[in-house]
Order: sequence, then structure tokens, then C-alpha cells
Amino acid sequence: MGIASALVFANLGSSYGTAKAGVGIASLGVIDSSKIFRALIPIIMAGILGIYGIIVSVLINTRAKEANLKMADGYKLLSAGLCCGLSSLAAGLAIGVAGDAGVRAFAQTDGIFVGMILIMIFAEAIGLYGMIIAIIIQSS
Repeated sequence: MGIASALVFANLGSSYGTAKAGVGIASLGVIDSSKIFRALIPIIMAGILGIYGIIVSVLINTRAKEANLKMADGYKLLSAGLCCGLSSLAAGLAIGVAGDAGVRAFAQTDGIFVGMILIMIFAEAIGLYGMIIAIIIQSS
């Protein structure tokens, strides 16, 4: 269940962030198509969330194959998967909403670009924190 939680929730966050930011990029393309390449950053950052889920899932799978797992170890692996997956889901929601608004604002003015990138970094950090804690939980 920990493996499934990490993968499913991380990929849900990744796909939501990609779809929501993609709608903003489509809107930007109508206004100024020369900015599309720079506006792909929220899409890339949302895609990284799925990678977090894969990393934690592989680590949990490796740990789950040990011969003598106790019930407490199983709960640790479940909580590690939930920690990574739900953190990535939250990060994907934040990247999607902020990315959509940021890209639409970037279509209007170039001055918002640095601010948009900083918001994306802090939104991505939520998923990264979840992955780090999941690694710590599953390895203890």
C-alpha cells in the first residue's frame, strides 16, 4: 500500500500540475507565442513530482522484500509512501494553480517571471520535503 500510495498520489499531483499549468500556457500562446518556451517551467516542475514517487516506491519495494518484516515495519513503509505521495499531491495542486496564474500574468508582463519561478520553487519544495521524510522513515 505504501508503494501504491507514493506512486498514485505523486502522479495525481504531477498530472494536475501539468494540466492546470498547460491551460495557462495555451492562454499565453494566444497572447505572445514567443514566451512559450520560458513558460514551460511549471510543467517541468510538476513532472518532477512523479519522479519523487518513483524514487520512494523503489526504496520501499527494496525494503519490503526483506524476509523478516514486522507489523511495525509495514506501517513505516505505508506511512513513508503516504508521506511522499500526499506531499507531492499538495505540491502539484500548488504548482498547478500558481503556475496557471503565473503563466497568464507572464503573458501580460515580463516582470512577473522571477516571482513566478520563486513561487514554483517553494511549491516544489513541499514535495521534496515529503520525499526526504519518506526516505528517513523507510530507512529507520
